[in-house]
Amino acid sequence: MEAESEPYIRLATLRQLHQVVADLNTARSLADTLQTVADGVIAGLGYELSAVNLVRPDGDLVVAAVGGSAGAEALMAGRVGSRTSWDRRLSMGDRWGDLRFIPHTEGWVLDDDDVPQWHTPGPAPRFADEWHSMDRLFAPLYAAGGSGGELIGILSVDRPRNGRRPGAWGREALQMYAFHAAIAIGNARLRGNMQRALLRLEREQQALRASEESFRQAFEYAPSGMAIAEMGGDQRGHLLRTNDALCRLLGRPASAMRRCSFADLVHPEDIGTLLRTSHEGGRSELRLARRDGTYVWVSLRNSVVADAADGPRFLLTHVEDIEERKRHELALAHRASHDSLTGLPNSAELRARLGGRLCAHPPQGGRAAFADGPPGADGGERPVPSASGFPPGFDEFESFGSRPPLATGGVSYDPHVHTFAPNEDDDVDDGHKGLAVLFCDLDGFKSINDRFGHHAGDAVLIEVARRLASGVRDGDTVARLGGDEFVVLADGLGRADAQDLAVRLRNAILPPIRVDGRAVRVGASFGIGWAGCGMSAEEVLHSADQRMYVEKRSRSKERRRAG
Repeated sequence: MEAESEPYIRLATLRQLHQVVADLNTARSLADTLQTVADGVIAGLGYELSAVNLVRPDGDLVVAAVGGSAGAEALMAGRVGSRTSWDRRLSMGDRWGDLRFIPHTEGWVLDDDDVPQWHTPGPAPRFADEWHSMDRLFAPLYAAGGSGGELIGILSVDRPRNGRRPGAWGREALQMYAFHAAIAIGNARLRGNMQRALLRLEREQQALRASEESFRQAFEYAPSGMAIAEMGGDQRGHLLRTNDALCRLLGRPASAMRRCSFADLVHPEDIGTLLRTSHEGGRSELRLARRDGTYVWVSLRNSVVADAADGPRFLLTHVEDIEERKRHELALAHRASHDSLTGLPNSAELRARLGGRLCAHPPQGGRAAFADGPPGADGGERPVPSASGFPPGFDEFESFGSRPPLATGGVSYDPHVHTFAPNEDDDVDDGHKGLAVLFCDLDGFKSINDRFGHHAGDAVLIEVARRLASGVRDGDTVARLGGDEFVVLADGLGRADAQDLAVRLRNAILPPIRVDGRAVRVGASFGIGWAGCGMSAEEVLHSADQRMYVEKRSRSKERRRAG
């Protein structure tokens, strides 16, 4: 037998090694690469059997490819050996560089472990370097190509064709082949990972396209209004896209909608609600302008469309028409706060409006604190608070939860406009303007009810309510307290003004009222009270009521008689 050290033997081996290494790079998949590695040992290195044991994610090794024997492949392929058993093998025997050779004299202890193997007993070697059937030779495969890298597999070889243990050149050739095989396996894994990543990316892109198409259809064909608005930059709040339902609701084409924002469409009284909803998200109810100038009640529900990297990007707004529901709610609220017969504010609404002008703690000094009149009485402008209720220049965000700063002169700023009653110590009008409360009680109404029935009485009350409402200013309140009692709230009047108003209203009530073809008359007694901070609504009404009875008793029955 020719020695492997002879030059022509080395040259032939190099040619074969070059060819099988070249074949490693032609495999298309990881499985093909592993089988090519196993077959290359047979074709290029002169062994009759080979197996590639690949490290799994859990650390154990599985027989991934077998070369040289169909029987060995059927026996071993797919079977798993524990990492512990393999580490034991790599720590035994002789170290030939990176190779591990376990002679049959030592390897018998491995016969019963869990590593798949095909070794069979045989006769003792006839000479020192003869290969025994129980000899084992392993070539570890490292990720970086050398022994310093991560172990990715182990190449097992058996039955050299020359029947001898490999010499120095054979060992070097096997080690070189293991080096290139590890690189080929690493490249195949990388290609496989890239292919899976590309496939996953394509699937994600397909899912994204499908999701975008589903969103587009849901957006465009939604039965209620939908809009997408910009969240950042100079175009914050600008409408980027609207669906047909929203365009129909507002009577505006999509091209016109893209030139504006909801802030351009919202009712002036609802701008604060819109801003809070835009910043905080959530839901709100407000009015939007139609093209014809009318307003429609809508419910806005905002959702922030965020990007994982850039944060919030768009605001998706769902716009639902609630005009009918809102009209019904407003009608119910009006019925709850207004008299069903006359349509005037009822007792509860009167007390709510009056209570809104009063506070329990007037400023120290009372009217004397405003001897020159309340702020703005001299013709100057009263400081206008911001939307938060704080004075101009005050940053409500920096001082949230703290008291507003002191205004000029050390007086704490108070957005409430205090109400003061005029001086009633004498009968002289001092020129002070206040909130007058005129308590009206009809004279002669009971006789009409008794003579003509409640139907006639109701008609009289309706007409009296109309005459009272026609005799006051737009900002004044005329309310029905109950029965034949009415109350008028008139702000900004002096004592003489209030008396003149009472006379005008009494004279407006006196003309005959036509009921079922007959003329009836009622008179009216008025008591004038004054609202002031520090008083309750009940105290104010009681004071006006008492003054009304004083005025009623002071007039003769003939002067009060009507009907």
